[in-house]
Amino acid sequence: MAASDAKRTDLIVKTLIEAFEPLMAADPDGFRTKFRKMAADPFAFYRGSACLFYADMEQKKDKFGTGEASRVWIHGDLHAENFGTYMNSEGMLVFDVNDFDEAYLGHFSWDLRRFVASLALMGWQKALPEDSIRELANGYLQAYVDMVGHYVEEPEDQLYALRLDNTEGAIHDVLLDARMSTRLGLLDKMTVVADHERQFRRSSRTRDLNKSERRKVEAAFNRYLKTIPEAKREHQEVFYDVKDIVGTKGFGIGSAGLPAYNVLIEGYNQALENDIVLSMKQGNVPAASRVAENQRAREFFEHEGHRTVVSQRALQVHTDPFLGHTTVDGVGFVVDELSPYEADLDWGDITEPDEIAPVLVSLGHATAKIHCISDADSEEELVDFSTEHVIAEAIGDDVQPFIDELVEFAVTYAGKARRDHALFIDAFRSGRFDLVSAT
Repeated sequence: MAASDAKRTDLIVKTLIEAFEPLMAADPDGFRTKFRKMAADPFAFYRGSACLFYADMEQKKDKFGTGEASRVWIHGDLHAENFGTYMNSEGMLVFDVNDFDEAYLGHFSWDLRRFVASLALMGWQKALPEDSIRELANGYLQAYVDMVGHYVEEPEDQLYALRLDNTEGAIHDVLLDARMSTRLGLLDKMTVVADHERQFRRSSRTRDLNKSERRKVEAAFNRYLKTIPEAKREHQEVFYDVKDIVGTKGFGIGSAGLPAYNVLIEGYNQALENDIVLSMKQGNVPAASRVAENQRAREFFEHEGHRTVVSQRALQVHTDPFLGHTTVDGVGFVVDELSPYEADLDWGDITEPDEIAPVLVSLGHATAKIHCISDADSEEELVDFSTEHVIAEAIGDDVQPFIDELVEFAVTYAGKARRDHALFIDAFRSGRFDLVSAT
C-alpha cells in the first residue's frame, strides 16, 4: 500500500471509530451489518460516512461559508437519496427533503457540496460521461441559486412546495405512489387484531418489554406529549392513548445501533382503522457538529432528540404534527409518526441525463426552501438573521464562480469517495475495526 493510501486509511478508521465507537460497543452485530452495507458500493459508503465528509470539510477553506453563512440551518447529510414524500400538517402530500437525523447549524455550502458529490457518485455508477455529470450538477446549483433569489424578493412566500398539482415525471410518480398507500395498509403490515384489540406483530425485529422498561417508556411518552406545539396537538379524549409498545432497532445505514421503540396509539377515535404508529428513536450526535464552531448551539440543545426536532422544524414547513422529543434514562429520543405516506425517490429507473435534469431542478428548489423557510413552530432564536439574504450575499452577484467551484468539487470529491470505499473495504476485511470486524 502506498504511503498516501496508508495515511488515508488511518484517517478513515480513526474517524469512523471516533464517531461510532459507543454504538459499535452497544450493538456490534448491527454495526457489522451497517459496514457490510457500506461496502456494497461507493454510494452506500458515502451515505454511511458523513463523519468522514465533515472531517475533510474541517480541513477545507470554504470562502462561501464565512460569517453568518457558516451558521445556517443545514440538513447535514444531503445526498441524492434523502428526498421523498410526506403528509404535512396541513394534510397536503408533499415531495421534499427527508431524514433530519444529521441536521445542525453550519455552512450552507456543506449541504450543496455533499449533494453534488453524491450526484457525481451516482452519475459515475450509472456510467454517465463526466461532462454530463458536470452539466447536471450545474443545473441543480443554478436552480438552488434561482430559488434563493426568489426568497430574497418574496421572503414571506411559504406556499412553495412540490405537490401533485405542480409536478410531473419521476417526482409526480412517487407522489402518486404515496397517495395510493393507506394507514390501514400500514397497520395490516405491522399489527394484528386479537380479542377485538390491535397490537404489534412480534418478529425478529421487535422485542417485548418487561414491566420496568414498559413503565419507563410510557413515562417518556407522556413527557413527549408536552413537546408537541399547542397548534398541532390533538385534544380528543382518546387521542394518544397507548395500546402497545415494542422495542426495535434501527437497521438502515444511518441508524444502526440506535435503540428505538414503536408505540401504537389510539388515534382520532376508537375505530381500529384509525390507530397510529409512532417511532421513538434515540438521537445521535450529528456529524457536522463535530466540526462546526457554534458554542451557542451546543448550549441550547437539551439533548440530541431536542436538537433533531428543533432542526427539523427550522428546515421543514408544516412538519409532522406528531414530531416531538423525550428522554429515556436521560438520553434524548426523537418521536414522529411512521407514516404510510412516505415514499422515497427511486433513482433506479431514472437513468438518462434528460430524465435526471428536471428532477434536479426540483431538488435544487427544495434545497433552497429548507435553507430559507421554517415551520411556524420553529425555535428561531439560534438563527436571528435572514438566511436568504446571507446566502445570496455569500454567493455574490456573479453566481457562476460559485457554481463552477462546487461542480469541480463534486467531481473531485466523488473520485476521492470511490478510493475511500476501496480503502474502507480493505480495512474492514483486515480487522481494523476491532469492535465489529468478523473474526
